[in-house]
Amino acid sequence: MNNFKRIGIAIAGVILQIALGSVYAWSVFRVPLAKQFHWTNPQVTLTFTIAIMALGFASFFGGLWLKKVGPRVVAMTGGFLFGAGVFLASFSDHGLWWLYLSYGVIGGIGLGFSYIIPISVLVKWFPDKRGLMTGIAVGGFGIGALITAPVATRLIQSVGVLQTFAYLGIAFMIVAVAAAYFMQNPPDGWAPAGWDKGTAKKTQKTTADFTLNQALKTWQWWGLWLLLFLNTSAGISIISQEAPMFQEFAKVTAIVAAGMVGIVSIGNALGRVFWAWTSDFLGRKGTFAVMFVVQILLFWLLPSFHTTTSITILVFLILMCYGGGFGTMPAFAADYFGTANVGSIYGLILTAWGFASAFGPLLIANLRQSSGSFAGGLHIIAILMAVSVVLPLLLKKPSAPATH
Repeated sequence: MNNFKRIGIAIAGVILQIALGSVYAWSVFRVPLAKQFHWTNPQVTLTFTIAIMALGFASFFGGLWLKKVGPRVVAMTGGFLFGAGVFLASFSDHGLWWLYLSYGVIGGIGLGFSYIIPISVLVKWFPDKRGLMTGIAVGGFGIGALITAPVATRLIQSVGVLQTFAYLGIAFMIVAVAAAYFMQNPPDGWAPAGWDKGTAKKTQKTTADFTLNQALKTWQWWGLWLLLFLNTSAGISIISQEAPMFQEFAKVTAIVAAGMVGIVSIGNALGRVFWAWTSDFLGRKGTFAVMFVVQILLFWLLPSFHTTTSITILVFLILMCYGGGFGTMPAFAADYFGTANVGSIYGLILTAWGFASAFGPLLIANLRQSSGSFAGGLHIIAILMAVSVVLPLLLKKPSAPATH
């Protein structure tokens, strides 16, 4: 019965993440909003950055709140706020500030509250498949844009961009709150049948359950934060410039470039599951090291390719590595600091996502503007990945916290 229950909770967690992952479809709103209200593309794009920054910080506070009220309340609150934020964006004819406040701040806070919950819950329900299941949970987030982008595009064409926000906001609220209702922790001391907790502790390197304060006093926590920041900065720089980059390198039309964006987004979702699953036997450190090495080659070679197929394949692989960071890191944090407080510990690590969402896109955009080409920026990111390879190799499990 419990095995059936945990599978049901996993499915609900994926559905919740798919609804939240619609934020990655933001680019479909960019041009319609810019045209209707005469806002610049950077002004509209800033909405996405605000939402991801809010997500990173809200996930930390959601992790703290989780300890007091449990996963269901936090996840349902987050689902409601995200849906409300998208719905309220339909009143953005009040001004750009309203778009930032509604979709960016309110929606972003909702994202952060809900995003952390399936991860925190599933590492407890699936200690025997920790990497795989957290990868599947966040894989749903990567798929969100694939579903939302075409739906939103058709709605924009038929009812306009503001009315689209209203319809989607209501839909997201219903789906997210309903899925969030099923988020709950297993009973204390619960373990799947046939699972040896003692053996697992040795393989997963969990020595004890750290509190948030204890984790922050270890250099390993900061190492994991930096690891996620570096990996995310690389991938999100590509995500922020995909369509114009495809047009520059492959000389394709905007319509073809948009189709390529849809295809490579699957890499983001697939990478979250693939690399998380890989980390269960390759190890979290080894997985990050391999992803960095792969990205050195991909970023360095990308400007040399000019066919639609080859560029699509290379960017697909880059986004697999980008998604792989989010798929692998929750299990990495649980391995090092235990599962008891993983909500707040990993939640604070997610602030790296917010900072990377500003650093990566700004870096490549400024380099593109100064040089007139994406090639130089991509080569600098390749060098950054080469330096980053050292970091996961230096990491080792922290000593057990002192008990008083």
